[in-house]
Amino acid sequence: MHTLICGSMAYDTIMVFKDQFKKHILPEQIHILNVAFLVPEMRREYGGCAGNIAYNLQMLGGHPLIMATVGDDFAPYASRLENLGLTQTHIRHVPGHFTGQAFITTDLDDNQITAFHPGAMGQSHLNSVAMAKEVTLGIVSPDGREGMLQHALEFSDLGIPFVFDPGQGMPMFSGAELLRFVEQASYVTVNDYEAKLLQDKTGKTLDEIAQRVKALIVTLGADGSFIYADGKQIAIPTPKPKAIVDPTGCGDAYRAGLLYGIQKGWDWETTGRLASLMGSIKIANRGGQNHSYTRAELAGLFEQNFGRSIKL
Repeated sequence: MHTLICGSMAYDTIMVFKDQFKKHILPEQIHILNVAFLVPEMRREYGGCAGNIAYNLQMLGGHPLIMATVGDDFAPYASRLENLGLTQTHIRHVPGHFTGQAFITTDLDDNQITAFHPGAMGQSHLNSVAMAKEVTLGIVSPDGREGMLQHALEFSDLGIPFVFDPGQGMPMFSGAELLRFVEQASYVTVNDYEAKLLQDKTGKTLDEIAQRVKALIVTLGADGSFIYADGKQIAIPTPKPKAIVDPTGCGDAYRAGLLYGIQKGWDWETTGRLASLMGSIKIANRGGQNHSYTRAELAGLFEQNFGRSIKL
């Protein structure tokens, strides 16, 4: 019972600006924006939505399959995946391209400015969902435009339920295309900013979007999340993290929790809380894949934070 994760594999170059962006960006001068941020801290991490989601889902005991396209510089990442025991069967090397590269600058308020070079992601349509076997759930997360359109259609045609997670890829699509994604998907997940953008582009309210899927999940960072399902709006709290270190990959960790709960057939209150816990754990660690817990430890943290036990 595999979960097929369609999305990006990328190297994240993460820089920390020891101040607040808002002090250095003048709203009245935004039309001639020309800023530079001194970033004395810099590191390179393994990332990409597909890589991060798969890492977290495997930690929970799920069975992720990554479907992605990568470039000539992927060898270090490939070695990491091998060491983690994550299969590379559906990771396609595209010669003459870089693997996706994200350059992320984070300020002291955890705001982020990101520049992303898609590289081999632009060839993600070379992969087909039909190539993967024994898949019972999928996710279409940020990837190449044509690949996202194709993979959503393939999931739908094959009758495989999937989560539509547009993320930073949302600006690539028109309102009509986003509505088509919603119609094809079983679940949609967005953050609060993306939720506003989705409404603006489609002309639909969140309630109207929720009526077209089994569940619409809207994350609100430290304020938790809302799950619109079964005609209800379910509020999900966020556990207080041990520390706020790096928000990079928190959304991917949350989505791994969603996928795990959906595969298990759990109710939304439980699924949402597990997802929220995964995001809270991630934010206390640098990078998208440096936190590591056993399933027993994760179950213990769930009980500690929510007052009830869970069997992973």
